[in-house]
Amino acid sequence: MLMKITKILVSLGLLISFQNLSAQEISLELGPEEIGSNQYFTITITVSNGRIKSYDNFPEIEGFYKQGTSSSSSTNITNGQISSTYSITQNYLPANEGTFRLKPFSMNINGKKISSRGKQIKVGPAIQRRQNYYDPFEDFFGRRRDNQEQEYIDIQDDAFVALTVDKNEVYIGEPFLFTFAFYVAETNRAPLQFYDVGNQVTEIVKEIKPTNCWEENFQIESIDGVRKRINGKYYTQYKLFQAAYYPFNLDTISIPSIDFKMIKYKQAKNYSFFGTNRKEDYKVYKSKAKKITVKDLPEHPLKEKVSVGNFRLSEVISSEYLQTGVSFDYKFSIFGEGNISALTPPETPPTKIFEFYPPNIKQDIRRSNGKVRGQKTFEYYILPNEPGSQNLGDYFQWVFFNTETDSYDTLKSELMVEVVGESKKNVEILSNDLGTFYDQITLVDNDLKRRFEANWVKILVNLFLGSVLLISFYFVLKK
Repeated sequence: MLMKITKILVSLGLLISFQNLSAQEISLELGPEEIGSNQYFTITITVSNGRIKSYDNFPEIEGFYKQGTSSSSSTNITNGQISSTYSITQNYLPANEGTFRLKPFSMNINGKKISSRGKQIKVGPAIQRRQNYYDPFEDFFGRRRDNQEQEYIDIQDDAFVALTVDKNEVYIGEPFLFTFAFYVAETNRAPLQFYDVGNQVTEIVKEIKPTNCWEENFQIESIDGVRKRINGKYYTQYKLFQAAYYPFNLDTISIPSIDFKMIKYKQAKNYSFFGTNRKEDYKVYKSKAKKITVKDLPEHPLKEKVSVGNFRLSEVISSEYLQTGVSFDYKFSIFGEGNISALTPPETPPTKIFEFYPPNIKQDIRRSNGKVRGQKTFEYYILPNEPGSQNLGDYFQWVFFNTETDSYDTLKSELMVEVVGESKKNVEILSNDLGTFYDQITLVDNDLKRRFEANWVKILVNLFLGSVLLISFYFVLKK
């Protein structure tokens, strides 16, 4: 009997838990499609019959600034049934008027993924309410009975601009990553807006770009915020310029301090629900100067020629079983991280075993996640002249300075090929032996003569000889 009661209680408990779990509802609610420039757009997450235990960061909206969150909760008891609702609302303040797009997004709330299709938001002029009667709340709604002008105060901002490099010391030819970005703390309450970014960044790049370096530009086309943790505090990073630089001499690289101008709004001292609550102003942020020391490579016979980076080898051959006099294709591909554009082909030693033709070159460069990676392929057309087993590593070796190990390294072919057929050495000798006819060339006069003149000389000589013979014959007959 006790066992039956226990089973019933357990079943009831599981049923109640299941009912509570299934009754929990999670929703996402977006603000209106049209707002004034002095109004907030909102995104609200709501959990019914449960608490909000965890949720992702609210999305960024281009043209808006996050202006803090608010939370609310309510509990109702109806016919003995208890229901509760918890909500968290993110406020977004528009930077200016216009039409903006909240892109589709999803958030994990209490471990459940909730998606939204986003919406289009139209921001119009500040909304003002006109009244023809006395309103006891007129100061709150923006009208001052004494026509006193609104007073604005400067709110302390929590933001900065920075020039950062991933290395303060590099080898000649070794890349360092340069990033110019603006950072806004999540705790920032001062309304900020970018000012003339395109022209500012163009002028800044002219000033900071090193003259003794090869540049690989990451080509930032849109300014998107990325959440970063700096010294235990969360910021939104807005990258304005990023490039990898490869120094080609030992001059120290000096990057000066840079000024970056932002629009910073002052807030109204007395908040007006329908009036103008902010005033445009400007603030100039300064970055810190940077220096990068360039080190020389260690001594090596190929020190002046080698590339610098972290590379590996990939090779492909059309066939490992070859025949003399029949060409084959061989691809020597170098891939990894470094200055791909500057990679040179391996130098093949002189030999009579193979005939090497200049390679076709293909390269692929990828710039992402602060790295410049890629591949450069040298495609050779090779003609074997002698039979036998050959190690291509004897002919294809590529030396570079490895930045991972701080030492010289060699990429060497690991392919063995088997060449069959007759030696082409005799064919080469015969092609070079032109015979006895050509041996007479050194004995013949090499003066140029006109063909017409040479024929007249022959005719005159023949006439003279014929005359001599006729005269001699005449005298013989007479005697």
